[in-house]
Amino acid sequence: WSVCKSVQNNSKDNEQKAMQLMAEAEKKLSSSKGFFGSLFGGSSKVEEAVECYQRAANMFKMAKKWGAAGNAFCEAANLHAKAGSKHDAASNYVDAANCFKKSDPNEAVSSLLKAIEIYTDMGRFTMAAKHHQSIAELYETEAVDLDRAVQHYEQAADYFKGEESNSSANKCMLKVAQYAAQLENYDKAIQIYEQVASSSLESSLLKYSCKEYFFRAALCHLCVDVLNAQHAMERYQELYPAFQDSREFKLLKVLIDHMEEQNVDGFTEAVKDYDSISRLDQWYTTILLRIKKQVNDNPDLR
Repeated sequence: WSVCKSVQNNSKDNEQKAMQLMAEAEKKLSSSKGFFGSLFGGSSKVEEAVECYQRAANMFKMAKKWGAAGNAFCEAANLHAKAGSKHDAASNYVDAANCFKKSDPNEAVSSLLKAIEIYTDMGRFTMAAKHHQSIAELYETEAVDLDRAVQHYEQAADYFKGEESNSSANKCMLKVAQYAAQLENYDKAIQIYEQVASSSLESSLLKYSCKEYFFRAALCHLCVDVLNAQHAMERYQELYPAFQDSREFKLLKVLIDHMEEQNVDGFTEAVKDYDSISRLDQWYTTILLRIKKQVNDNPDLR
């Protein structure tokens, strides 16, 4: 109990120290603004104020007051930006975002957007891409908005491509495809899976993952049209002959047979068999259920 008490007291102390530092920063700023302030080291007062804000932010972090810590980092970032220290300003906005992530994802997004603006202005596109990726992740998990997540993954991929970071760009594009399919934008998903598969075919290291991308693309085709899916699979075989021997290809073949025979039980059984050896995640399950629903809904697929 006494340990808990001392932790609570520490937390209170840190919060109080942080408040004092915030007040000190304000004081330094107001004394730097007057005529005499600007004559007698106004800029050094601003630097001191920045230091106070940063120390306050760290104290707030120790007290787990995440919102207050984020605001203190934002104050420091604003001062850096006014003083023309772009790099420091961007770093502080990122620090602020990391605090806001624990209390208010929307505030975290707006701090990251400010950092991105500075990084793109400086031509630091890889940094901008990474932060677009962080925003996309926030929209995936905290402030759930898949359309926005997709936008930020696309922007990140665009910047990564521009900087020749193709594997990072592909990672982001695969996320875009995953959500496009979930949002029933199958054409877009197919295009991305095929594109990433073709670029992976050129690398001996990445070649083996083509099987998964072609499998996902074929499943998206099946959500729309069986005949198109069959044509696509023939194309994939030509591009990557090893695909034909994979369990994924065999499953697709069996599923198409069951769809043509309107055999819902056979369809379910085939999926179960496959899943007992290779676990199907949430994405696959969702897409396969949509395909199965078509077997039920379309009594005449032949």
